[in-house]
Amino acid sequence: MPPKPFVLSQLTLSDVRATRWQMAVLPFGATEPHNLHLPYGIDCYQVEAIAEGACSKAWELGAKVLLLPGIPVGVNTNYFKVPGALALSFNPTTLMSIIRDITDSLARQGIDRLLLLNGHGGNELKPLLRELHADSKVFTAVCDWFKMGADLVHEIMESPGEHADETETSLALALVPEMVQMAKADEGALSISTVEAINKGWFSITRPWHLATTNTGAGNPSRASAHKGKELLAKLTARLAMAIHGLAMAPRTERFPYA
Repeated sequence: MPPKPFVLSQLTLSDVRATRWQMAVLPFGATEPHNLHLPYGIDCYQVEAIAEGACSKAWELGAKVLLLPGIPVGVNTNYFKVPGALALSFNPTTLMSIIRDITDSLARQGIDRLLLLNGHGGNELKPLLRELHADSKVFTAVCDWFKMGADLVHEIMESPGEHADETETSLALALVPEMVQMAKADEGALSISTVEAINKGWFSITRPWHLATTNTGAGNPSRASAHKGKELLAKLTARLAMAIHGLAMAPRTERFPYA
């Protein structure tokens, strides 16, 4: 297969020099347990597939978008007490340092806008943008794909949950079916809190995952299928491609990104 003209890791120096890049996309994933049936890297596989598909379509539409190598480690500090689990984890302040260094690198090369494409719920990236906002020369936006596509998930899935559920399992069956061990999956039941405000969503906490779930699943994966995963992936990439194209093509005026 020839190199894709928008994937940085596949390009040569002459390739990069020949293009005036309008923006970059940085996928954020995680390496963590996903119930008993999905691979640790599924957050990365999902977000990188969505990013590549969307950047490909945006490129075809004329956007000179550069897909950066994904970040495979996320914020997973609430997994450390899950028995027998290994969870690689950054602290939020580490993510801040990574994003700042990358935006500085892009600014030096004349790329003035960046999309952080997030695929892990523990990576709360938007608050970090407030620290960057005062002095960064790179306009940075965040897209959590599962929020961007929430309506699509509910349209396609029968009983979506939160983690290693029907949605993530369907995407895994579409992307890496050889890594899915459905016979081992548990039902992904969540524990009920003794604090009613937590159950109602009035109080937001960092959930201790060893108490909140049985085997790190949150949502029943039994109705997952590769067909659902392929349909969702196609619709997500099409939607994101248009959004990336819009950001890349928007004129950088003094009022950007406003009229």
